[in-house]
Amino acid sequence: MPEENSIFTLKQVVNSIKTTIENRYQNTYWVKAEMHKLNNYPSGHAFPELVQKENDRIVAQINGTIWNAQLTKINQKFREVLKEPIREGTTLLLQVKIVYNEIYGLTLQILDIDPNYTLGELQKEREATLKRLHKEGLLNKNQLLSFPLLPKRIAIISADSSKGLSDFMKVLNENPWGYQFFSMLFNAYLQGDMAVDSIIKQLNRIRKVKHHFDAVVIVRGGGGEVGMSCYNNFELCRAIASFDLPILTGIGHSTNLTVAEMVAYRNAITPTELADFLIQSFHDFAIPLKEAVLTTKKYCKNLLQLENNTFNQELRALRSSVQLYNNKANSQLQQIIQKLSLRAKSNIPLNIQRINNRKDRIQQLINLRFNIENERIVESNQKAKRQILRFTADEMNKLNQIEKNIDLLNPIHILKRGYSITTLNGKIINENTAIANGQILLTTTADFKIQSNIIQIDKNE
Repeated sequence: MPEENSIFTLKQVVNSIKTTIENRYQNTYWVKAEMHKLNNYPSGHAFPELVQKENDRIVAQINGTIWNAQLTKINQKFREVLKEPIREGTTLLLQVKIVYNEIYGLTLQILDIDPNYTLGELQKEREATLKRLHKEGLLNKNQLLSFPLLPKRIAIISADSSKGLSDFMKVLNENPWGYQFFSMLFNAYLQGDMAVDSIIKQLNRIRKVKHHFDAVVIVRGGGGEVGMSCYNNFELCRAIASFDLPILTGIGHSTNLTVAEMVAYRNAITPTELADFLIQSFHDFAIPLKEAVLTTKKYCKNLLQLENNTFNQELRALRSSVQLYNNKANSQLQQIIQKLSLRAKSNIPLNIQRINNRKDRIQQLINLRFNIENERIVESNQKAKRQILRFTADEMNKLNQIEKNIDLLNPIHILKRGYSITTLNGKIINENTAIANGQILLTTTADFKIQSNIIQIDKNE
């Protein structure tokens, strides 16, 4: 066990560390670091996480502190230079004081941040991206694509809550000329660390269904230089420059163009201006089309008038020719009629003789045919009479035989043999007849009908 005088309390240790740090780091220092997370608190203070990255890997990290008063001044300076307050995901030049607290540990107290350094870092990234795109031959690739005559089908990359998106859709859908657009939103982050991957992901989605669209639009509301830094990212700018469809950007009111805007097919300062460009494309098509329609109508009217005049001239010439032809034809017809009349008059006696001869011949043939048919009718009548007599005799024999057979069935013949028929109430008596003493029976013989009273009933065994 160590000696008592070699054991220290935790407070002694942290006080020693604090004294050592305060004695060693008495000055303030300018430190370059990335604002990983700002961590604003309702009190107005911020407790950011500061990191240093190499090849997208964090190699150093420390917590910082910005008190309310310093944070207000820093944001004011950033708004004056960069048009927006400090943001996460940006590289900053920080004036710090190294502070050690017995409870909260080591932190960097941030006293000031230089906005001009941040602006310079953004400019460096912008120039590096442009240089790489130029080296790969992509700077103007998207701009060399052919733009559709009527960009009706629009794929929109934006945030569904973006004011810029609502402004864009309002201008597009409420245009007074009634131009119709089809649009589909591909929701994405538009600023910050997640914007690059989010926008590239949506571009890849659109590429899979690119045959459904004429152009791609990237729109967002206004923002300062820091908020636009993602649009200088090489990967995002390469994805835009090499895309298969024209990409149009309306990503804010920034005075300096981002690389994404420079490589896009067309850029606009605001989403509203971009919507006006699409509407103007319809104008550029519709106005010449209307002029062409008017020109065509005028040309057709003149051509129709010319053809009408030519037709009237040809019609008059045709009428004159027809009249001459009719006169000539009528003259020839009269001559033919006269010739036919003369020929008919000379042929009438001969034809009358021929008709009379044919009339006599026809009458002879009719008489001959009449005699033949009359003989056939007489012969048929005689044959029919013989058949009828034969049929009648046969049928009478059949009828007589039937009468004999029916007569044989007459009960009177049975009665004449000594039999009789006994009935009760008009019905023949059999085993199913209910008979009782005192009932009247009627017995019929060949010569008599006898009524008798039942006295006794015995069954035959």
